[in-house]
Amino acid sequence: MTGILEFYIAALIFGFFTSFHCIGMCGPIAIALPLKKNNWVSKVISSLLYNFGRTITYGVLGAVFGLLGKGFKMSGFQQWVSIAVGILMILSVLFPMMFKQKQVFDRIMYGFVGKMISAFRKLFQKSSYPSLFFIGLLNGLLPCGPVYAAIALAIVGGGVISGSIYMILFGIGTIPIMLSLNLIGHTISLSMRNKIRKIVPVFIVIIGLLFILRGLELGIPFISPPGKMLVPHEKMMMP
Repeated sequence: MTGILEFYIAALIFGFFTSFHCIGMCGPIAIALPLKKNNWVSKVISSLLYNFGRTITYGVLGAVFGLLGKGFKMSGFQQWVSIAVGILMILSVLFPMMFKQKQVFDRIMYGFVGKMISAFRKLFQKSSYPSLFFIGLLNGLLPCGPVYAAIALAIVGGGVISGSIYMILFGIGTIPIMLSLNLIGHTISLSMRNKIRKIVPVFIVIIGLLFILRGLELGIPFISPPGKMLVPHEKMMMP
């Protein structure tokens, strides 16, 4: 029970810290949202509906990929999956640095964001609660490194329900920063957003290392508990 609780708490923490990435990458959408501007209460409600939409989409993605994780868990390969996820998280940070393609990638992403706003221009032109909620649902599908990392961690959870809950909590963890970005994002300069975003790669590498250690089962309390790798469940061994 304690392990599950720690897993879910980690989702909230991961969501909060990686949401700094959104300040730089998702800023155009967050600032362009057609929030109701009658008063601060309506603006906050508008922003929350948008963010709840994102979170619901994350929950659905968590359920889908959690099913994949359940298959790995039943096969006894969950620890190897943990190592693979950790390596992929680290490579996702190192690859752009090694090939110096980060600026190119950013331009592609900003172009994608611009096209998304254009494609759903009707939604962005209509300041209503339903449209904001629907924009949030769609935005949950937007390509995003931290979201992919969270999905990978949901797979490690090894279950449909656990994967869904993990991603929902991840989404909730992103809300404080995203809510602030929705409300006062126009006051944050692009250079400041880029500086803040530099925090996220370091955090992702640390999480990746922790998942590799977890998979190696070195007997380190809380970080890499002992266990057996690649040992199928007894039910799987029965003819």
